[in-house]
Amino acid sequence: MTIRTLTRRAALAAVAVTGALVLAACGGDNDGTGAGHTGHGSSATAGAPATRSASAAAHNAQDVSFAQGMIPHHQQALEMARLAAGRAASARVKDLASRIEKAQDPEIRTMTGWLTSWGEDVPMAGMGHSGHTGMPGMSGMMSEAGMTALKKATGKDFDTRFLSMMVDHHEGAVEMATTEKAKGEYGPAKTMADAIVTAQNAEIKEMKQLLGSR
Repeated sequence: MTIRTLTRRAALAAVAVTGALVLAACGGDNDGTGAGHTGHGSSATAGAPATRSASAAAHNAQDVSFAQGMIPHHQQALEMARLAAGRAASARVKDLASRIEKAQDPEIRTMTGWLTSWGEDVPMAGMGHSGHTGMPGMSGMMSEAGMTALKKATGKDFDTRFLSMMVDHHEGAVEMATTEKAKGEYGPAKTMADAIVTAQNAEIKEMKQLLGSR
């Protein structure tokens, strides 16, 4: 009787140990090379769409319109500014043009990066010309005739044309940026819009003063 009891207890103990080992193995699979890897894979897979969704939700149609409109708007400003070095008579006009170029060229690259990351179309160079003036958000764009006249001008005539045209151009940019500040969702775009409003309003004031002194 005593031997049978001991044998039974030993068998029960062996079963308990075996069960514990099986449970430990299952637990190891969940955390290691078995189901655990599946868990990590599922987490990573689920995380990717969540990240993309979060990125998509971080901007709206106004942000896209702002970038797609401001890129060609800036491109035309650069085209105008680059004419000043060889045509302007006033050193102050040349300095202003240089500052405009240094400010707006990096902004074009930044906005191009946004559109690319959002999977949106990036405007091509030259889209700011008269054939595309009907594009949404293109306020203040110069006509092809106006650009041609500026390219032909030199000296004080260039300075006057440049300043007058750039005032109108800047006013259009300020209008576009103000809309972005009010209706946009993407933080960096709204921050850029605020910077554009501040900088270009200051330049508008400066250009009007230069025009008034002529």
